[in-house]
Amino acid sequence: MSVQHSETVGDRPLIPRPERTPGALRAACTVVAPGLLAAYDRAKDQALAEAVEHGSLKPVHAYLSHWAALIEIERHPAMAQAYHRAEYLARIATTADEARTHLATASSLYRDAAKAVHAE
Repeated sequence: MSVQHSETVGDRPLIPRPERTPGALRAACTVVAPGLLAAYDRAKDQALAEAVEHGSLKPVHAYLSHWAALIEIERHPAMAQAYHRAEYLARIATTADEARTHLATASSLYRDAAKAVHAE
């Protein structure tokens, strides 16, 4: 049985932090955010195509960093809930200021997650 965000796990992460490799991040995604798997696969394919096209690994590193941060958010139920709520509220905001406020919240959570995975 997989753990869902609705289950109470306190402040503990749902799974250990995965290694920053395509396979480990995908495996983590299947557990904490299965709804994002298609987007994960598209991002990986796009990063690989851009790496080949430009002769650079920068797109691959960027994709790995981005998805490591997203998985970090999803590992923590309270953080994931706050992040998705902020994104949703930004989408339905009726004013630009309201949207900016919610996007700032989502951005702050994303930055915190990115810092956490890069601090290792």
